[in-house]
Amino acid sequence: MKLQIFNIASFRVDGGAMFGVIPKVLWSRVYSADENNLIALPLRSLIVETGNHVILVDTGWGDKQDDKFFRHVHLHGGEGLIQGLNNRGYRPEDITDVFLTHLHADHCGGGIKSNKSGNGYELTFPKAIYHVSHTQWEWAIKNNPREADAFLEENILPVEQSGHLNLVDDEEELFPGFSLMMCYGHTPGLMIPIINYNGKILVYTGDLIPTVAHIPIIWNMSYDIESLRTIEEKERLLKKAFDNNYILVFQHDENVECCTLEMTPKGIRAKEKFNLSQLIS
Repeated sequence: MKLQIFNIASFRVDGGAMFGVIPKVLWSRVYSADENNLIALPLRSLIVETGNHVILVDTGWGDKQDDKFFRHVHLHGGEGLIQGLNNRGYRPEDITDVFLTHLHADHCGGGIKSNKSGNGYELTFPKAIYHVSHTQWEWAIKNNPREADAFLEENILPVEQSGHLNLVDDEEELFPGFSLMMCYGHTPGLMIPIINYNGKILVYTGDLIPTVAHIPIIWNMSYDIESLRTIEEKERLLKKAFDNNYILVFQHDENVECCTLEMTPKGIRAKEKFNLSQLIS
């Protein structure tokens, strides 16, 4: 198995939204905000080569929407989706599988691009199967007022129309050494990759635990649809991760890619913090 990680782009969101009911006087001690209360979050994508598969986990925002849309997300930095892949020796045609943790725009938008004529859409990765949980797909297609700005038709419907959609129902080993945990608190059918790399178990925590600061079980985002369920899911994952020496890999932490865990008087917390490259070198 081969693993690589890169930041597609960073963006800014309201710090209060990212930490929900936790007061700013607490969360600002561990995650810095600017004068507008905005915090920076990367969009790290994981590339996993296993068996005959080259898997891309999440695809970032993409670039199909207009300037008005992107003005609100403050994109900056990062390598870009295609350039980030190119920097690691991959072309879009090399990707065999796109694993979408869920269908919020910042996680799936890059998987679809405008076609050359500019009057429609096509797959960014033309040979890939796009894997989405069945529950999340049905939830996103139905849509709802709470997530309407996150579930965009142009990011979602072309996948089904292409015939490249695979709907995942169970917590299973989807690829050799690559299984998943199904979650429902953030949005129904969020899939969390669990990867067995040379005997070490890595959990790409996605929007269940977006940053190190979200490890405490009640430090959660206001974006979560069912906050109490998020707490239950985090508690279950963190206990299993601590008991079995799992490594957490963060999609959205500005400063920390990975960590191990330890038990403290306040509960499970981050222990050693490091980059994925240190693990796989």
